[in-house]
Amino acid sequence: MKKIILLATALLTFSFGAPGCLLSQSKNIEVSWTAYKTLAKAGVKGTFTSVKYKPASLQGKNFKELFVGSTVQIDKSKISTGNEGRDETLVRHFFSILKGKYIEAKIVDIKATTKHEKGKPRKGVVTVEIQMNGKTLAVPMRYIYDKGDFKAVGTIDLFDFAGFKALKSINKACYDLHKGKTWNDVEIRFHTTIKATLCSTK
Repeated sequence: MKKIILLATALLTFSFGAPGCLLSQSKNIEVSWTAYKTLAKAGVKGTFTSVKYKPASLQGKNFKELFVGSTVQIDKSKISTGNEGRDETLVRHFFSILKGKYIEAKIVDIKATTKHEKGKPRKGVVTVEIQMNGKTLAVPMRYIYDKGDFKAVGTIDLFDFAGFKALKSINKACYDLHKGKTWNDVEIRFHTTIKATLCSTK
């Protein structure tokens, strides 16, 4: 009987995040994107190489404590697509056309969308307030947490951020390569690592 009581107590501790529950996040975060060109919507992936991440907390009992209030400052002139020539073109004919030196973001909410099942990834939506080109919008991003990796992905419409001028500029500069078509929707992503110890990470 004593063993059964101890086991039940341990399970409740794990499920509800009682004393001993701890989530620890990395100070580093990777922010990347996929833009699209041509009528076939071919993807072009890139990463921002100068990102300042200020976490709400490095440790907490749940994702909300870790993330809500966290901010990111991105130097939009520092990018890598794996092609230096393309990087220079993107900075000159797209990112430099957008207002300001930085793209800024703040995590304002996070919610689980599915009930957690033991051994399976945790999923939900993280809402990120993005400031770009003089506009501020709240963008929902789907997240998945599995084996220490936290990844989130969402989509922005450049027209929502008054990005018509920048889009027109890059389309003109790369008209032949893009076959006259540069898409206004861009997939955005961020990735970080989180260590969980006896926690409910809803």
